[in-house]
Amino acid sequence: MKFVAFERTKQGTGASRRLRNTGRTPGIVYGVGGEPQLIELDHNALWHALKKEAFHASVLDMEINGKESKVLLRDVQPHPFKPMIVHVDFLRVDANTKLTMKVPLHYSGEETSSAFKLENCLITHVVNELVINCLPADLPEFIAVDLSGLKKGASLHLDDITLPKGVTAVTRGKKNPVLVSVVAQAEEVPDPAAAAAAPAKGGKAAPKGKK
Repeated sequence: MKFVAFERTKQGTGASRRLRNTGRTPGIVYGVGGEPQLIELDHNALWHALKKEAFHASVLDMEINGKESKVLLRDVQPHPFKPMIVHVDFLRVDANTKLTMKVPLHYSGEETSSAFKLENCLITHVVNELVINCLPADLPEFIAVDLSGLKKGASLHLDDITLPKGVTAVTRGKKNPVLVSVVAQAEEVPDPAAAAAAPAKGGKAAPKGKK
């Protein structure tokens, strides 16, 4: 995904405020390969780009002064109550240095699983994103997870999914965390008193007495 940035020469609170008043968002690019670089971006273009999942979880092509470089979105500072981005940070990417990133999980197929269709189980997505480690060239925009094989009493763990080539998961705490839980729902037991009070199926109501 590509975006355009511009060099920013002035810094400080006052300069940043004036910049925002002109429809630009101040930012910075830091990391390997050079000194921190002050930049500015068109606010509307940035606002729409942030709505795209790929802008948050993929290596981006940043064009500045006609030259392109690889960066990652690292931090976004929204205004506390206005629909405005106050500041944005990017990290330079080195092709030979592994990254640690959060990547979304895209689940599909649970409606066709026996746990959902036949066994009336409650299926809960416990984890919706995964921290991974990989080289920039191997960074996926998302990780697809097929849930069509879910069965009653068998939740899906990290070890049950296949990660893309070159990608390893970074876990903290449990080594094999639950990604999707599958819990059988208790069946409702009919109330004997209510069943006895209800008229038999196909039966007729008793005739009313005559006055």
